[in-house]
Amino acid sequence: MVAEQQVLDALKAIEDPDFNKDIVSLGFVKDIVIDGGRVAFTIELTTPACPVKEEFHRQAVELVSEIADVSDVQVNMSAKVQAHGRPEMQPIAGISNIIAVASGKGGVGKSTTAVNLAVALAGTGARTGLLDADIYGPSVPRMMGLAGRQPMVDNEAKKMFPLENFGVRTMSIGYLIKEEDAMIWRGPMVAGALGQLLSDVNWGELDYLVVDLPPGTGDAQLTLVQQVPVSGAVIVTTPQDIALLDARKAIAMFRKVNVPVLGLVENMSVFICPHCGGESHIFDSGGAERLGQEQKVELLGRIPLDMQIREDADAGAPIVAAHADSPQAAAYRDLAGETAKRISVLASRKIDIPVVAEAGS
Repeated sequence: MVAEQQVLDALKAIEDPDFNKDIVSLGFVKDIVIDGGRVAFTIELTTPACPVKEEFHRQAVELVSEIADVSDVQVNMSAKVQAHGRPEMQPIAGISNIIAVASGKGGVGKSTTAVNLAVALAGTGARTGLLDADIYGPSVPRMMGLAGRQPMVDNEAKKMFPLENFGVRTMSIGYLIKEEDAMIWRGPMVAGALGQLLSDVNWGELDYLVVDLPPGTGDAQLTLVQQVPVSGAVIVTTPQDIALLDARKAIAMFRKVNVPVLGLVENMSVFICPHCGGESHIFDSGGAERLGQEQKVELLGRIPLDMQIREDADAGAPIVAAHADSPQAAAYRDLAGETAKRISVLASRKIDIPVVAEAGS
């Protein structure tokens, strides 16, 4: 007869590399059921986007199968996302984690990154929302294939309902105006509109709300961090020196307002010729990695400069959904896993990433 303790002892060999503990000590193993030689149990992770989820499953089956008299092993992989936010701020009901996607300057692919990050998170089973906070240049409606649509409104509750596509609930000022209209607003109006897009929307229950911020360090960014318990920021840059200068400013801004910088994304990292397969570093190479080392910030991922990413975005079908088997989509899924992992670690430790006033201080 197989004993429950035998199963637990076997599973102690599986160590989570981010928490540096085995999955039994972490409390991930639940609901063990033993019926003769048949063993079933659940491994409950801290995020469905866990990068080592499949490896955990493989190891669990292999280790428990080695126990004497075990004839069959069934492992159910589940996840319970923990909330992480600034403790001094009131959380938004139903939203566990808010991820700000920012850049120091425009033109580095921040919105494309935010959209594909959100779709990749949703693809893992995470309940995901996407807020287009770029009031002056909203691009989420077109990229998400929702241009021309308008959200439903509950007049009695004075709430809007987000539009959904690819498993992601979205809201944007672009749903409320014509695509060709220009938002000629001063800072206070921008701040007010952003506040409404956050608070006047019935988001439901979300594990992650990805916020696509406008470029720079202005009113929209300050409004977000002053009013919302942001879990962390993802900074998008290209490898070139000019973009890296502005990325430093974005890192400094979030640190000054005590928002953890989860890491950097090096976009347009390398161009791979579709004809010969040759690689060209059009915007230099390794810039984000060097910046990360200088600022003590992790490099979350590298995204290539690729025509398919642009074509899919223009067509309203993010590459993670339109070409899910492509290497480009895999890069975004890896980014989603690294981002979710970083938030899980922070949530479990109940600490923020250390705020550093200046690099090297």
